[in-house]
Amino acid sequence: MAPKLGLPGGAAVAWWLVLCLVPPAEAYDAGDALALLLGAVVAVAGFCACLGWYARRRNAQL
Repeated sequence: MAPKLGLPGGAAVAWWLVLCLVPPAEAYDAGDALALLLGAVVAVAGFCACLGWYARRRNAQL
């Protein structure tokens, strides 16, 4: 029987697949790294905001 992947394992596999599809950049400088880091922070903050909104709506506190 195949092992059941939990959320962290499934997320790791999904990120690995996404990173495999992205071609490497020829000229990767500090600006690109900063943009990538800022994009990741904004994406995580947006996900957390949506999760909080859903939790409050589900508990009828909004």
